[in-house]
Amino acid sequence: MTRVYLEIGAKKVFACSAEWPGWCRIGRSEEEALEALVTYAPRYRVVAERAGLLFEPADPVVVERARGGTTTDFGAIEAIPSLDAEPVGEAEAARAVALVEAAWKLFDEAAAVSPEELRKGPRGGGRDRDKMVSHVVEAERAYARKVGVRHKPLREPADLAAMRADLAEVLSRPSDGRPPAPGGWPVRYAARRVAWHVLDHLWEMEDRRP
Repeated sequence: MTRVYLEIGAKKVFACSAEWPGWCRIGRSEEEALEALVTYAPRYRVVAERAGLLFEPADPVVVERARGGTTTDFGAIEAIPSLDAEPVGEAEAARAVALVEAAWKLFDEAAAVSPEELRKGPRGGGRDRDKMVSHVVEAERAYARKVGVRHKPLREPADLAAMRADLAEVLSRPSDGRPPAPGGWPVRYAARRVAWHVLDHLWEMEDRRP
């Protein structure tokens, strides 16, 4: 089975894979969210293959429901399910890092071949390419602090590479399930949040090319 948890807000629901970082989709109900998750399986397979992993998901089985909030309804995951407090072994950590790094590479490659001006969204909104890239990078710098990785504003490509290397190093360590930084995130959740944000904007960029 494919273990999935649901993050339930007042207006929106996320369905997130427990084992595949970043494979999370949103809907207006539990059913819509699960349907969206399954619909995006072929796109997530590209990420898994880049990471050198076999991706053959079974039917999703909901193993937990977590309470979301205003961030959920805005369109971003925020709830940390209880399953993220479980220990993370060496093999799972290595697998998670491979998927996060694959997401980074695919996003960077998409940005390199996308035009600066992207098609507007259905309501006329949406960032153009450079602003989207900047948004992803700055969010990532904030996420990194949640696992104890602190970097000054990133001004050069080498700065981003250094931050990602430090973040990957933390995510690659086995964990007892407790956050590696006080008041921070468990590493399983951190890997999911980083990968989800990168992939959400990767797929948006792909969909909004002229």
